Amino acid sequence: MKTTRRKFFALMGAAGAASALPSTLIAAPTPESFTFLFLTDTHLQPELDAAHGTDMAFRKARGIKADFAIQGGDHVFDSLAVPKQRALSLFDLYGKTEQDLGMKLHHTLGNHDVVGIYPQSGVPPTDSLYGKKLFEERFGRTYYSFDHKGHHFMVLDSIGITSDRAYEGRIDPEQMQWISQDLAALPQGTPVIVSVHIPLVSAFSSYVAVPAKPEAHHGLTVINANEVLPLFEGHNVLGVLQGHTHINERVEWHGIPYITSGAVSGNWWRGTRMGTPEGFTVVTVENGRLSTRYETYGFKSIDPNNT
Repeated sequence: MKTTRRKFFALMGAAGAASALPSTLIAAPTPESFTFLFLTDTHLQPELDAAHGTDMAFRKARGIKADFAIQGGDHVFDSLAVPKQRALSLFDLYGKTEQDLGMKLHHTLGNHDVVGIYPQSGVPPTDSLYGKKLFEERFGRTYYSFDHKGHHFMVLDSIGITSDRAYEGRIDPEQMQWISQDLAALPQGTPVIVSVHIPLVSAFSSYVAVPAKPEAHHGLTVINANEVLPLFEGHNVLGVLQGHTHINERVEWHGIPYITSGAVSGNWWRGTRMGTPEGFTVVTVENGRLSTRYETYGFKSIDPNNT
């Protein structure tokens, strides 16, 4: 009995000593190859046959051998400017449709998932589901991390709610501190994959005409990305997956690919978006690299102007 107890406390002491070691001295687990899905901007709504389209996409996704999926944000269309009851019905519809996916799904917050922040919604800031609270109630934290087969995933919240009840692309200071701490705790060399809705890096503004009147808020990309990107330096970030613009795009910065995916909803269920049809991204992780391919699923818009 004494020998057993000595062994037990010796093991506990070793475990405690290991936990006290700096992360740089702890060996990272051996990474394994796998495939996962990145499905973004479903913009689910009863109109425009969107529920049927999302169901088609999820059924197509279910037939692909993948370990799990990440939803890249904008689950519904639209919670920003509608009464609370409409927002609740959209989230209910999404929940029912998601069941056809049939695999583990991690959720990223999108701007259209935020409840009632536009004044025309009639939802007061004191409401229990105002802002990001309904998303948190249905899906959990707005930013978090998880591990899979020796890889570390970080899911970020890129939606900043402004004082005049609008939104902008922003990573707030509390989250930036969390990113630093989360990355610092990893064993050196751990491969990292990031999901964010509003892009940290994008060349989208190069593809469209300059607006005659500047937007009141910076909503196309994350406005303080220049503060966020340095946090990735010195870490083994394999790629950053992004949504929001509904186009396929890959921009590399400091050796990290920033991959924006086309939308499940295409051009908001009105056909092709700047040459990118309705679809989702299949991501393969192998030998320390991240590769992607885009899968379409055959949806045809019922909008008479886009058929």
